[in-house]
Amino acid sequence: MAAELTMQTVVLKVAMSCEGCAGAVRRVLSKMEGIETFDVDLKEQKVTVKGNVKPEDVFQTVSKSGKKTSYWEGEATAPDASAPAAAEAAPNTAAEAPADAAAAAVPEITPAKADA
Repeated sequence: MAAELTMQTVVLKVAMSCEGCAGAVRRVLSKMEGIETFDVDLKEQKVTVKGNVKPEDVFQTVSKSGKKTSYWEGEATAPDASAPAAAEAAPNTAAEAPADAAAAAVPEITPAKADA
């Protein structure tokens, strides 16, 4: 099993909206064994981890922060099993947005018998 833990760079996209979110990610990463260095870029919503780690373990650890996490396309070594899960999350979020927008666009209707 130790043979799998070779020096790797894992790049994740993590939904962080403030410094508190970035701090939560830093806290969970600081407790993970095998990490040599990590960088949390709040502006880019990008987390880069280097060390003797498995990409899936880093993904699971960052997910524990409660932030939506996915592999950064084109840069991270992503297990095949998690790619569909990340792809499924995006349509759900997109599907919710129009429903909320449609509800907000409905004009307020007052009952016809309000005076009775």
